[in-house]
Amino acid sequence: MTHIRISRDSGIPLLGSLYFGVVDRGTSLLQVRPSCGCNLNCPFCSVDAGPASTTRAASYEVEQQYLVDYIREIARFKGGGVECHIDSPGEPMLYKEIAALIADIRAIRDVSVISMQTNGTLLNDRSIAALESAGLDRINLSLHALDPAIARTLAGTPSFDIKRVMDAARAVAAGTIDLLIAPVYLPTINDAEIKKIIAFAQEIGAGKRFPPLGIQKFERYRYGRTPRGIKVQSWWQFYNRSIKPWEKESGCRLIITPQDFGVEKRPMLKKVFAKGEKTTVDIRAPGWLHREMLGVARDRVVSVLNCQKTSGNRRVKIVSTKHGIYVAVPA
Repeated sequence: MTHIRISRDSGIPLLGSLYFGVVDRGTSLLQVRPSCGCNLNCPFCSVDAGPASTTRAASYEVEQQYLVDYIREIARFKGGGVECHIDSPGEPMLYKEIAALIADIRAIRDVSVISMQTNGTLLNDRSIAALESAGLDRINLSLHALDPAIARTLAGTPSFDIKRVMDAARAVAAGTIDLLIAPVYLPTINDAEIKKIIAFAQEIGAGKRFPPLGIQKFERYRYGRTPRGIKVQSWWQFYNRSIKPWEKESGCRLIITPQDFGVEKRPMLKKVFAKGEKTTVDIRAPGWLHREMLGVARDRVVSVLNCQKTSGNRRVKIVSTKHGIYVAVPA
């Protein structure tokens, strides 16, 4: 796998890609992606991340100050009251400068909340203290089972230590950082575990400022992984056959909305391409997937699928512009 460090000098913008930089989905929440490496091989991973990935061709790491400058400008455009959610298509704690990044974001006047998604494997007393000092407001902990054997299976690695992650969750909940536990519900695989996780969140005092739990619905993705035999629920089934019964049984509110986090609709950065448009991009780097390249045009990254050219200009057709993430194919 090719490792690419994206600096200001690289000439690669930090808008337009799903893999790194900043993603603006038209709300007061900005997804911040400083890197995309992962240390687990979850069998339900939506992006096929981790050491055992069969689809990924490259990983990315963004220069800290370059990323902070982008965040500052976009937060100003949003009009303040912004939440920066560090979520990476992988494990954000693998970014060596994570605490420094959070501290620099904390100094941005227009940012009011900083949150981070993590699988918890790199949380310990020292790293938690560093995150607290940097000013992190909330950790969204990806915890899918408490039973050691099931937890190892869902982490995709025999070295996964659920006790260590649970101890870290207790330490976070006891400190100044809020804790939200965010399991993915996998029907027939971790049904009983979800109930245990709800009880665990209640026991340790998760959710001091924000909701304690954010149970996620499993979805099947083209380039993701799907456990054998699993059936994807409809949203009606997810809420009415799973979430509401668990909510009633536990007495814990499990149906949450963006408003619970103070997230509201805000103007989105203007799109610079239209779907179906043909344009020329400058190929700058390998893409996330095999036979994908990253092109640059109009100060945006464009992911070019099925691209044989590894440098220079390439004529492409834009096939997707959703949320300002640009995907193209050779024209």
